[in-house]
Amino acid sequence: MRILHFLILILFSLVSVQVDAQQKKHSNHLVNETSPYLLTHAHNPVDWYPWGEEAFAKAKKENKMIFLSVGYSSCHWCHVMERESFEDEEIADYLNEHYICVKVDREERPDVDQVYMTAVQALTQRGGWPMSVFLHPDGRPFTGGSYFPARDGDREGLPGFLTIIKRLEKIWTDQPELVEQQADQVTRAVKSELEARIPRSLVPLTTEVLGKTTETLSDEFDKQWGGFGYSIANPNVPKFPTPGNLEFLLYRVLELRAQGEAGETELEMLTTQLDQMALGGIRDHLGGGFHRYSVDRFWHIPHFEKMLYDNGQLASIYSATYKLTKNIEYKQVTEELLQFVLREMTDESGGFYSALDADSEGEEGKFYRWSRDEIKAELTAQEYRDFADIYGVTDDPNFEEHFYTLLLKSSLSQTARDQAIDRKELESKLQPIRDKLLSVRGKRIRPLLDTKILASWNGLMIRGFADAGRYLENDEYTAAAAKAAEFVVEQMRDEQGHLLHSYNKGQARFNAYLADYAYLIEGLNALHQATGDEKWLKHSEALMKQQLERFWDRSGGGFFFTASDHERLIARAKNPVDSVRPSGNSVSAQNLFYLYQVTKDENYLDYARKTLDSVSGIMSSSPSASPRMAILLNELLKLDEKK
Repeated sequence: MRILHFLILILFSLVSVQVDAQQKKHSNHLVNETSPYLLTHAHNPVDWYPWGEEAFAKAKKENKMIFLSVGYSSCHWCHVMERESFEDEEIADYLNEHYICVKVDREERPDVDQVYMTAVQALTQRGGWPMSVFLHPDGRPFTGGSYFPARDGDREGLPGFLTIIKRLEKIWTDQPELVEQQADQVTRAVKSELEARIPRSLVPLTTEVLGKTTETLSDEFDKQWGGFGYSIANPNVPKFPTPGNLEFLLYRVLELRAQGEAGETELEMLTTQLDQMALGGIRDHLGGGFHRYSVDRFWHIPHFEKMLYDNGQLASIYSATYKLTKNIEYKQVTEELLQFVLREMTDESGGFYSALDADSEGEEGKFYRWSRDEIKAELTAQEYRDFADIYGVTDDPNFEEHFYTLLLKSSLSQTARDQAIDRKELESKLQPIRDKLLSVRGKRIRPLLDTKILASWNGLMIRGFADAGRYLENDEYTAAAAKAAEFVVEQMRDEQGHLLHSYNKGQARFNAYLADYAYLIEGLNALHQATGDEKWLKHSEALMKQQLERFWDRSGGGFFFTASDHERLIARAKNPVDSVRPSGNSVSAQNLFYLYQVTKDENYLDYARKTLDSVSGIMSSSPSASPRMAILLNELLKLDEKK
């Protein structure tokens, strides 16, 4: 047990590289997959299998452990572990002889990822990707972690992956009863943890929850730089946009103003974060859109991957806040974001791709960074003078000591005032310069584009385009939302007409999850709001009918993450918490209320109330856990007052 305990504590960290499959002499069982992430591993010397019955049957027949590796295309450290360990012939030979190796794209199989990440967190009190888990042949986890260096000494203080797999194989051979015992314990812990996330208590909720939600968010807010989760004791924790918090603040401002109040506290939090993100390097000032998160308090240096789900949600927030404030900066951010998505993340079918990697040529951020000399070489002397100080290039390098991540020192409106010129005049100088540098950047080796079309993330982006079309009065954006919605609704279905999760290479696959239904229905509802076209409402109602039939928790209310006919894993999970992406339950509750509002069908209202009731315990004890559900609470309380 001490050996296992020792192994459990070894884990962490990572770096990235794209694999040229054409140069590989190996092929494995991933060659027919459609996930770009899995296909990058299809020519590793490791004999990878996709998640499925074939791998588990082989493990049971040959009495071998399963090594499960879970990652995703834009994961920097996933690429590092691939380069260091999974392309290493010695390591691959040992794995192939003693293990059945299974590779999972967490974005294709979030259910698998959720279950085994819960196991890793129970074992190590932390998690991360690539996730490395060792399973009994029947799928029960018994130990695991995240990143492992290839060999002892590669990274100070961490034993190597080769050492780990050899030690575990010895335990498997010499002490199988120890593995059995550990697998039972971990499996029970996973079930207990996932079931604990399914709240059963019913707590009466009042308007006090709204005030407590604002108060809690205010306590967590960085009042100088924006963002949530800030602590003086640990000021350099990475910052994520967390759009659910921003949506709640926006809603509260509108509600308070409708009541004759200013909503100054909420508005200040909302605009502080939107302003700082718009200035910082988390925003791509040349290409548009936002990177996934900032590695610093100031939003200056991003982790450079770009995710569709962030940009979809932020398009809605920035465009709606522009409608509220008329701040031209928010309009420009929205327009640049949507043009980026149309240019770089939209399939000819109209569907939206999933992600852009952080790495190119094996280096994080290489595609996006600049040296001062590179910028000078591409611009005239006058262009450099117009551009450099505004975008921070005259300061000391801010990235890896030699390079710049472009950011604004102040808003363009403020800069125009400082220069005593009109903002349009300033833009007329800067736009050609940005275009020139974007063209130069476009000739670099590009990061990997994950061309999966996910129903869930497309729903968020459909809403983003539809909202922006409505708030900015731009028909191009509404049309893009409609084209994507038509594609998902028509092409991502199985023979029974049920929604499917992922589409790539002309093939739709995998049972849809709750988020697929919830986010897509939300996007359809946004299209209905933007256009008034009843066909979007009909699609929304048809999908909601399926969702209620297949995901509803008949004993406790609310929705499970997987459908009733989904593959059975260790536990059937249910998540009530809004994070970087909103909970499927909170979005579903809002969807149900919207359908009630436009159809007056009381069944929708009843389901919305029961979904809220199912998370009332969490809402009462942790008000900021589900800010989107707090919005619904207020709407229901207002409705009750009218009645």
